[in-house]
This record gives sequence, structure tokens and C-alpha cells, in this order.
Amino acid sequence: MDKIAYGSTGHLSSRIIFGAAALGAMRQQKADSVLQLVLDAEINHIDVAASYGDAELRLAPFLQNHRSDFFLATKTGERTYDGAKASIESSLERMGVAQIDVIQFHNLSKQNDWDTVMGPGGALEAAIEARDQGLVRFIGITGHGTRIAEMHLKSLAAYPFASVLLPYSNMSMQDEQYAREFESLYKLCMDKGIAMQTIKSIARRRWQEGDDSPKFSWYEPIREIAALRRAVHWVLKRPGIFLCSSSDATLLPATIQAANEFSDNKLANLELEIAADVSRQNLEPLFERGKVDDVLV
Repeated sequence: MDKIAYGSTGHLSSRIIFGAAALGAMRQQKADSVLQLVLDAEINHIDVAASYGDAELRLAPFLQNHRSDFFLATKTGERTYDGAKASIESSLERMGVAQIDVIQFHNLSKQNDWDTVMGPGGALEAAIEARDQGLVRFIGITGHGTRIAEMHLKSLAAYPFASVLLPYSNMSMQDEQYAREFESLYKLCMDKGIAMQTIKSIARRRWQEGDDSPKFSWYEPIREIAALRRAVHWVLKRPGIFLCSSSDATLLPATIQAANEFSDNKLANLELEIAADVSRQNLEPLFERGKVDDVLV
């Protein structure tokens, strides 16, 4: 598994980051088998959140033996100092670890939330305090929707966050305004040594009414292996960024395989092939500006 610098943290992270939302509703035995797959694939970075069901609890037994093998990130959805402080302490306890590598503000995409987090008595104060106490090492921001690149730029203008996380796929970049803001954010991150993590790489569309397929993620993923491989390659062809795996763990082996098969000499016809996939797979944007910008969970 290819590994590159995770911003300016000094860590070399695998370009595929394990999205531990996949563990949220699993029994421990199944979670253990998924985590063994992660370990065998030489993925060395885990991204979880306090709100991902029992995911932090499912990680705890694994981390007892493998904490030093992984860069560990979690998220808090709390916006105030008191809420974030309690959330960070709970995450440490639930995972059975003494330190989190990155604490991230979950979906910091709305102005009123931003004002609270960044203002007096906000969650940022709690994260900074936790960092000063050695409970966390770095602080990051995450989000969804068509405005998140714009909001991340605003956040980085206010505070030197170590990492950002946001959607990136061929379909998300069809929104011209989002694409412009994403490019500005990408340039800033590369120039300033800020880690850029991407999500929703293998999203097909929102679930359609009447679809009775197994729903292991809030959106319908691309399941056709060849199309999934191309979607992964489309993301990885951009230097310096990371791809967080889907919450649908059944697609983790195919995602890992696609990443291991990635090489520059396979990109010649990628854009044409992706365009064909858009039509053949009926791909749709997950987020539409001014219409559907929320995450369905």
C-alpha cells in the first residue's frame, strides 16, 4: 500500500484510510476480521467518529495489540467546550487508548456551528486544551455538502488545522462552484502542508425508492468492480490526497485491490471510461446545491 506524508504531521499514511464507520453496527467477531484485513493490506490509518455507532468500541480490542501500528483519528460532533471535552474523554475511554492522533470537528459545514466551535467557549478551545495535555496530537476538520470546500477555506483562514476531509469524486466535481473551491482548497493544502482526505469516492447515488439492496451506507455505492476500480483510480490520480474507504465493508477488499493496482500508466483512457460509467451506472451527485446538502443517516 502506497504511503505518503500526512500533511505536516510527520506521519506517512497509507493513501487508503480505513473508514471505521463500517464497524458501527458489527458484532465484535466480524469487526475483528475486517480489521485483520486492514492490517494485512498495510493500511496504517484509521478514521472513526464518536457518532459511528459502536465503532470506537469495536476498535478497542484491536488497538490493545496494534495501537502503535496506526495513525488514529476520531471526530466529535460537539460544538461547545464542555461537549467537546466530554466527547474527547469518552472516545479515549471507549477505544482504550491514551492518545488520539487527530481529533476532528465533525461536519463543520454550517455557519452557526462554525461560530460556536470557533468562538469563546467553543469546541476548538477544548481540542487545543486536549492537545496541550497530550490527549490528542493534531486537530482537523471534516464535512459534507456543496459548501464544505468554501467552509474549510474559512476555517483554515481562522486557525491552522492539520487536516481537512471532504467529498471528492467525478460527480462531486460536476458542480462548477464546488470544483473551483475544491481546487483553491487543494492548492492551499499542498502549499501549507495540510493533509487532505477525501470521501464518497465510490458513491453511485442516493438510495432510490423501492431499492431493497443491503444498505451498509447512507448512499448507494458503486458495486461493479471495474467501475469501482476506475472511481478509486480517479481519486488517486490526484497527487497528495487520501481516500477514506466506504462504510460498506463488503467493498473494502475491492477498494484495497484497486489501490494496489493503481499506476500512472493505467490512466490514459480513464476520463472516457468514467464518462461511460456515469451513463451506464446512472451515477448522480450525492449533494445538490440549494436542494439536498444533508447527509442521511
